[in-house]
Amino acid sequence: QVQLVESGGGLVQAGGSLRLSCAASGVIFRINAMGWYRQDPGKQREVVATISSGGSTSYADSVKGRFTISRDNAKNTVYLQMNSLKSEDTAVYYCYVNINWRDYWGQGTQVTVSS
Repeated sequence: QVQLVESGGGLVQAGGSLRLSCAASGVIFRINAMGWYRQDPGKQREVVATISSGGSTSYADSVKGRFTISRDNAKNTVYLQMNSLKSEDTAVYYCYVNINWRDYWGQGTQVTVSS
């Protein structure tokens, strides 16, 4: 069994910062890609940022220069540092991790940015 636990969401004013974390636990032989997605009510889930096992990163155009994804392989954890937050960043954020060549999703954490 594999479990993902997210933390770090909340309410922040526009221009502020938040850091999301997602820790994987269980029977883990290998972690491949990790990433963060977000979803607004009534909209499709969209990718925010991804990081490969080798550390290569990619970002949605809307967050480039503001968000930073990183991973700590010793802790089986992926992070998303979000700076200069805007009201349009408000959404439920989900972490994604490919573990043992299977896809797993976190439970989601709400990020609300007030203007």
